[in-house]
Amino acid sequence: MPQHWQKSTSSSQDGGNSVEVSTNSEGLIEIRESDDPGSIVVTTPRKFALWLEGVKRGEFDHFGHA
Repeated sequence: MPQHWQKSTSSSQDGGNSVEVSTNSEGLIEIRESDDPGSIVVTTPRKFALWLEGVKRGEFDHFGHA
């Protein structure tokens, strides 16, 4: 069965800056950037939920900025 990837609702319309999420056959969450679909981060649903909470609070907004 092919894996279904869901694009983030915050992704840009032109396909850039897109994060995609899927659940694998073991029930783990897989996350990838659409520009590099071969590079996948795997985590538990609980850790993914905690990460999303941090994103919503803005905890990671400073990363990648000079």
